[in-house]
Amino acid sequence: IFRALTVCPSVCLPDSRLHSPPPTLHLRHPEKRLADVAEMVLLATAVCTKAGKAIISRQFVEMTRTRIEGLLAAFPKLMNTGKQHTFVETESVRYVYQPLEKLYMVLITTKNSNILEDLETLRLFSRVIPEYCRVLEESEISEHCFDLIFAFDEIVALGYRENVNLAQIRTFTEMDSHEEKVFRAVRETQEREAKAEMRRKAKELQQARRDAERQGKKTSGYGGFGSGGISSNSAASMITDTIIEPEKPKMTPSVMRPSGPSKALKLGAKGKDVENFVDKLKLEGEQISSSTKRLSEAAKVLSPPINIESVHLKIEEKITLVCGRDGGLQNMEVHGMIMLRVTDEKQGRIRLQVENDDKKGIQLQTHPNVDKKLFTAESLIGLKNPEKSFPLNNDVGVLKWRLQTTDDTFVPLTINCWPSESATGCDVNIEYELQESSLELNDVVIAIPLPAGAGTLLINELEGEYHHDSRKNILEWCLPVIDAKNKSGSMEFSIPGQPNDFFPINVSFVSKKNYCNIQVSGINHVESNSPVRFSLETMFLVDRYEIQ
Repeated sequence: IFRALTVCPSVCLPDSRLHSPPPTLHLRHPEKRLADVAEMVLLATAVCTKAGKAIISRQFVEMTRTRIEGLLAAFPKLMNTGKQHTFVETESVRYVYQPLEKLYMVLITTKNSNILEDLETLRLFSRVIPEYCRVLEESEISEHCFDLIFAFDEIVALGYRENVNLAQIRTFTEMDSHEEKVFRAVRETQEREAKAEMRRKAKELQQARRDAERQGKKTSGYGGFGSGGISSNSAASMITDTIIEPEKPKMTPSVMRPSGPSKALKLGAKGKDVENFVDKLKLEGEQISSSTKRLSEAAKVLSPPINIESVHLKIEEKITLVCGRDGGLQNMEVHGMIMLRVTDEKQGRIRLQVENDDKKGIQLQTHPNVDKKLFTAESLIGLKNPEKSFPLNNDVGVLKWRLQTTDDTFVPLTINCWPSESATGCDVNIEYELQESSLELNDVVIAIPLPAGAGTLLINELEGEYHHDSRKNILEWCLPVIDAKNKSGSMEFSIPGQPNDFFPINVSFVSKKNYCNIQVSGINHVESNSPVRFSLETMFLVDRYEIQ
């Protein structure tokens, strides 16, 4: 792709270019030769194949397409394959080049140019390409051709190199906008004000409930646990959680007014104020999403069963883990909870049969309104007062547990990273191993930090897929499934840097199996002891998983 544009001054350009007349590059005079522009030092830059085929080319002087194609076609024939060189010369021009795997980065200069400055310019051009291209292949470079050409224009102006570095080039091409920053700041302020307003309304609703209780009025949707049911504090906390964290994939109840004459509160509908605020942001052109792409994939994996029964159970666990890079578990915590939701009043008086096959030494704790003696003796979860029913249309935590340890054998997924210095930088070998073979981990992402502006990333060995975010300087190793059949794997890559540049490593995954072996085997009615149909949803999530 050949580009001949009028380079216009920009607010992001250096001062030297602001005071220079913008050069207009034409292709209208094919009869002109390079001798007419001998005063120009840098004539053109290009990325070509080893056969001399141009992939992209940027000319800094008036030059016909036929001429540049001829120069690049002659370039491979001029190279002496017996020795290693960085430049070759003809009677009129000099080629300064650097191999890029199967390609060449080539600068075409006049013979009176400074070869040391040309080599420095060439290195800068070579460092720009990995900023936009994940792999150094012809298709990838063609896809990002215009991004590369815009970056080339920041390096060279009027045939001479500008005094810029890689960070400045990135800033100039991104066109950092002050107006955009102001807009984002205003939008964040509006979001904070909206959240504060919703919290204020939640407090008003809480106060209204308290006033109703003082007047002796019975409210719907909260009864079941003790004389007062679920406290207004828990209701307000659920409301606040819905407002502050709307991005969670699970459905959290929020507040609406019932259609009947009762003044009580009712859970189960989405707040209209939140919807109106989101709609306003969408009208302003903002893309509002409930989660990132990875979280949406996790939501698919952990989506609840299609047929949710009138009695629904949710077992949720979250893990927090910190390991040292040289081995040794610094801290590991697993928090779990069983939540019960009853939507049919006839199924309110029930008991849950819990199977605890855990051998890791977890600490169990039941809800205050659950009969602890019954749970200790028979592993049954039931209310202290068997005449009472569980709350309707509410997620009630009936049992929770906690595991804290520094024993390495409890780590579900071990990550070992071995960076070793070499002549060209660092060779990094990273491997994983599933120690808890009963688990099946989905959407595993191992995020490895990379040194900023390090240059070309070379993947030598890989199981699964990878994504290199050159903007954030992160290499993400993506594995769809890790289970007993796929317990271990490794990846090896090379990049300039130091061993400390590749830490801390962060891991994320989701699973449909919980870590602690606690399950609900059955549910029965209190009076008839007959079985009750129920649906079950299990999820194991990562709160923090870091190798420092």
